[in-house]
Amino acid sequence: MDAALTTLKESDIEEHLPVAQSLVTNFVQLVTGNTQSKTELAGTRRRFVSTVSTAGTKATNKVEFLKTVETINAGDAMLSLAQHGLVYKTRRALAVALAVSDLFAEQTGLDALTKKNVSGDLSAVETDRFRALVESSSYIAAFSASAYLLQMLAEEGEPASDVEEPDFLFDTPQDVLKGLVAGLDTAIEDAPDDKVMTSRAREAARLAMDELLQRRSRFTALGSFEQTHLRLESDGFELNGFDVAPGAKRSKLVMQFKKPNEIIGNHIAKYQAIKLSKMLMAYDFERQTNPFVELGGFLFTFIGDGSPGTGKTILIQMIAGMINDYCEVAGYGFTYQNFGVDEISSYQGKSGQNCKQFVSNVLNTKTIGFGTVDDIDQIAAKRSDDRASAGQQEVTAVLMESFAGANTVVRGNCSFGMFSNYPENVDDALRQRAGARWLVDGPQTRDDYIDIFALLAGKNHDIPLGDHELFDAQVIQKAVGEAYQELSKPQEDGLKTVYDRFMNDVGDPKSLADVGTYLHMIKTAEPRFTGRAIKNITDAIKMRAMDIELPDEWFEAPEVFLHHDYDIKRDMIAELRSPFTMNMVMQEINRYADSEFRYTDKSDNAAVEDIIRRERQREKAIGEMESMKKDGRW
Repeated sequence: MDAALTTLKESDIEEHLPVAQSLVTNFVQLVTGNTQSKTELAGTRRRFVSTVSTAGTKATNKVEFLKTVETINAGDAMLSLAQHGLVYKTRRALAVALAVSDLFAEQTGLDALTKKNVSGDLSAVETDRFRALVESSSYIAAFSASAYLLQMLAEEGEPASDVEEPDFLFDTPQDVLKGLVAGLDTAIEDAPDDKVMTSRAREAARLAMDELLQRRSRFTALGSFEQTHLRLESDGFELNGFDVAPGAKRSKLVMQFKKPNEIIGNHIAKYQAIKLSKMLMAYDFERQTNPFVELGGFLFTFIGDGSPGTGKTILIQMIAGMINDYCEVAGYGFTYQNFGVDEISSYQGKSGQNCKQFVSNVLNTKTIGFGTVDDIDQIAAKRSDDRASAGQQEVTAVLMESFAGANTVVRGNCSFGMFSNYPENVDDALRQRAGARWLVDGPQTRDDYIDIFALLAGKNHDIPLGDHELFDAQVIQKAVGEAYQELSKPQEDGLKTVYDRFMNDVGDPKSLADVGTYLHMIKTAEPRFTGRAIKNITDAIKMRAMDIELPDEWFEAPEVFLHHDYDIKRDMIAELRSPFTMNMVMQEINRYADSEFRYTDKSDNAAVEDIIRRERQREKAIGEMESMKKDGRW
């Protein structure tokens, strides 16, 4: 059960400003010995590491964070806006963190144990609990300060790659915050300009957060903080236990949005995109879940494939535009981000780091998110591809873990779309993590081509339309019904053979056993048709059961649907659903299996063409060799 929201007071934060000020000004830090030299290697910010171990020894480190910031632009006696902002936000983060640790102390009884410890009245059991609570309080202080900096520091330019994680000492909240400030101080040291300074500071905070989350299991008294919901109204800062995906405050999304009526063809893909946009808006920010996740049919990942020029980009623009419009009506934040080839770095580990940040930004539970990976065949490599870069392999690993890994939690506030002209070049395991397959094949019929030409030609002409009902073929319900009906039988030759054999041996399917027989026959013909494929098919079937058109009026005013509590929204949606039918089951099996056979056929055709090209080259080479032998040149 969620705990009530707690609002941090400015008076509580102001109590800790003197300590926070001293931490950004001047302090001495006790650090464990390390083998890293103080002298940097030429041309780098990295230091020589000795082979002589000094682990376990203690040393002191004088940190003057404010002075380090001042040296970034030594020619100016005054701090720039960015420099002042970094110092101010760091001091604010420290004061907020100390206030949060005080709140934790009140909730757990640590404050009372602290008073008893001063007088020396703690029993052996109380001493153990006191030590565990102090360490947990220190952990929470570091976590809160890191989360504050991540949310408040602007994300600009290329993320820094030459920053190391802070060295934390969890003896007291002040000690652990000294480690965080020392890490920031080291990160921004010798930064050439304000932009690099901010980038390095934000990266240090992110590394601190990653380090803290990895250590979380070592602290035994954090349970009460799990359900804590904190908000600092003046800064717009929130903490929801440890379920934090902080990101930079984003400016208004700038994109050339498309309306559904501006897309010709692609009926099923367009229809499911419209449904996905409305599904996302059913997300409940208090419960941090979506009725469609509970009832079934939520689409967390999908892949859209089709030939170049068939409309994948405008489909992205349509989805983003619809979600953006709905979010403006509801007053929700909207995060859209595309992961492109420019995120692939030559530095080892940087591509995976960029991809992880992309996923974290979209997953942010405080906004509605939509993430896209366009041309994924160029960005995420097959694991068996020796020609792929290390960066591409890193991206593949991160996306696989994020989309269907052991720690993946689907809350229903975001969705990820992968798009490709050549999906057969995407790693099989990653492609199968796409819960839905959208065939983006563009206009297909005579009516489609008339409609698209009339749409793009505009009205600056007197040419008559002719014998045609303009856009009648694009009426979404009619077009989708016809498209689904075509899927009652397979479209790909390989699947047609399996289907014909099944119908000859079994006949029209009437039971789950018949369906299982058909699936097994497909598996025999296509080995990549695995258990994950069955899960994706059943998810698609559930989505068809939820094949309901949420009324447009629900999204025209927030009080009609968007701002209702979770239970009411779930009941409103549940009233519209209906059970799925055998016809739906066969259509979804054929739709998914068609895509696997299509990918296999494309791979096989490419391999055949490659063999033919090599044989032609071989024949040409034989002819050249014979000619050279006759001339005595061989």
